[in-house]
Amino acid sequence: MEETSSDLFRVTLLGTGAPPPVLDRFGPSALVEAGGEKLLFDAGRGALQRLHQLDIPFGDITGLFLTHHHSDHVVGFADLWLTGWIGRPWGKRTVPLKVWGPDGTNQMAEHLPLAFATDIRVRSHSYNAEGVKLESSEIEEGVVFESGDVRVSAFKVDHGGEQLDAYGYRIDYNGRSAVLSGDTTFNENLIAHSQEVDLLVHEVTYGMGQGVERANLERIRRNHTIPEDAGKVFARTSPKLAVYTHLLLFGDATAADLVPATRGAYDGPLLVGEDLMRFEIEEEVQCSRFTSSADTSATR
Repeated sequence: MEETSSDLFRVTLLGTGAPPPVLDRFGPSALVEAGGEKLLFDAGRGALQRLHQLDIPFGDITGLFLTHHHSDHVVGFADLWLTGWIGRPWGKRTVPLKVWGPDGTNQMAEHLPLAFATDIRVRSHSYNAEGVKLESSEIEEGVVFESGDVRVSAFKVDHGGEQLDAYGYRIDYNGRSAVLSGDTTFNENLIAHSQEVDLLVHEVTYGMGQGVERANLERIRRNHTIPEDAGKVFARTSPKLAVYTHLLLFGDATAADLVPATRGAYDGPLLVGEDLMRFEIEEEVQCSRFTSSADTSATR
C-alpha cells in the first residue's frame, strides 16, 4: 500500500464518464486525500475497481459525498458500503459508513439495509456489526464536514430541468483548494464558490446527434455545460488548473475536441480528465497518471 504524507492534498479521478457503460471511462467518482482523510465524491459504476487499482482498502474511506441522486452517480454506493464491510484486506470497515448528500439521502440510507437484509443477516455472523451501518446527513449550502484543517463546503448548482437538488463541493486544506462541480449548467453560484481555487474539476457535454435521438440530446445539453460556457466559468475563476470530467459526447464529438472548443473563452491551463488521473495540489498543481504493473488494458 502506498505511503502518504499527512500534508498530502490529492484529487484522483476514479471515473470520468457518465451513464454509457464503457470500459475506459467509469461512472462519475473522485477521491480526495487531504490531512489523512480519504473522501469519496460520488460513487459511479466501477468506483471500487478504481480504488482497488490504487490499493486503497474500501474501509479506509472516511465518508461519501453525493452531488445528486442520478443513478450514474450512486450505483457504486451499495458496492462501497457492502463490499467495504467484508473482512478481507480490501474491505474491513469496522465503523459506520458516513454519507452526505441532498434531499433523499436519508431515505436511501434507511431503505438500502432493507433491500440487502438477507446478505447483512448472513454476513453479520462473520464481520463487525458496526461496519455495515450507515450514518447519513442531508446537506444544505455551507460547511458540511470539518476535520483538522480539512473543510468541505457544499453549494447549490443548476442541473437544468432535472427536478432534483444538485450540489457542487469545495474542499479547502492548508490554504489550498479544489472544486468539484457536480452536474450543472453554466452556474453563477459555482463561479462564486470557485474564486482563487487551485483545481477546478468541471463536467462537460459536446456534440449533437441526428434523427430521433436529437430531441433527447437537446434535453441533455440543457442540463449540462458545453465547452464554450465552461470556458467562461474558467475565465472568471482563474484556477491554477481546470479539468474536464463527466464527459458526455454525442455525434462525432471526441475528447480531443473539448479543449479547442473551450479556447474561444479561456486560454489558461486546461486538461481533459481520464480515469486514474491524479492531481497533487501544492504550490502548483501537478498532474500524473496512476499506473500499476497489475493493470490490464480495457481492450483485453
